[in-house]
Amino acid sequence: MLHVPPQSSTVSARNANAVVQAIGHTPLLRLRQLERHFGFADTVELHLKTEWVNPGGSIKDRTALSIIRAALAAGDLGHGQTLIDATSGNTGIAYAMLGAALGIPVTLVVPGSASEERKRTLAAYGANVVFSDPYEGSDGAIRLVRQMVADTPAQFYYADQYNNPANIAAHVTTTGPEVWGQTDGRLTHFVAALGTTGTLMGVGRYLREHADHPVQLIGVQPAEAFHGIEGLKHLPTAIVPGIFDPMLPNRIDGVTTEDAFDAARALARVEGFMAGSSTGANLAAAARIGQALTAAGASATIVAVGCDGGSRYLTTGLWEAD
Repeated sequence: MLHVPPQSSTVSARNANAVVQAIGHTPLLRLRQLERHFGFADTVELHLKTEWVNPGGSIKDRTALSIIRAALAAGDLGHGQTLIDATSGNTGIAYAMLGAALGIPVTLVVPGSASEERKRTLAAYGANVVFSDPYEGSDGAIRLVRQMVADTPAQFYYADQYNNPANIAAHVTTTGPEVWGQTDGRLTHFVAALGTTGTLMGVGRYLREHADHPVQLIGVQPAEAFHGIEGLKHLPTAIVPGIFDPMLPNRIDGVTTEDAFDAARALARVEGFMAGSSTGANLAAAARIGQALTAAGASATIVAVGCDGGSRYLTTGLWEAD
């Protein structure tokens, strides 16, 4: 089992930075209008953890902060090394934001297929960005960053979000307790998209250890290897993250790009919240769960992760007229 390092609030005086303090404690909102849109019974609740409220605009702010704190505590960062990692965009934006705030140089390897909004945001924070083959997705970025680190290892601290236990720790210590507390311990289903898999692994571990009743853990992946849900992995055909424990989820549901986009658009048009395609994938999976529970006459409190905001996808197919 991976060792999950504790979070430290005393790693450096710089961690009192205002950006750091703004990360976490995001709202959990019940989506009553979307419940009606999906045909849920009154006894089936749908809640969304609005992670786009984080200062970097996504749940990956938690991941990046946890990784940087652990690296500073271990002495692996903070002595002139450049933090480097492969990212589909959101974790990279969080690294770039925190690097700017804490004075840490950052180099990111990003698939060339990343949205223009993500590319421009990385540039705004001043990160050094290297683009990998757009057709190889996040796996291509991982292969390229590994080669760069192998070529000049002394220059870099390789954050390696896909294999770093601090990724899990972010959600064991923050997201998990928040979700449990915000539902007053009534949570029955937790739905999280699978990219690095850190969110599901961390929240799932917390719930397995602290919940007083079984909570269903549902991972969400694209239904097919070739898809348009940015940041997600189709695990059967991808490099599987080292932090992923296949025994933790109760199940993994596949969601098509079309269904993910439709659910994201429904969130915008029915509830008035713009979120990205990974949030749409979580909501599409949550809709199927809620509809099945409604048909069975059951009660449930479903929490889906709102991974990031929809404004990062304005130049993608997500918001094209349908």
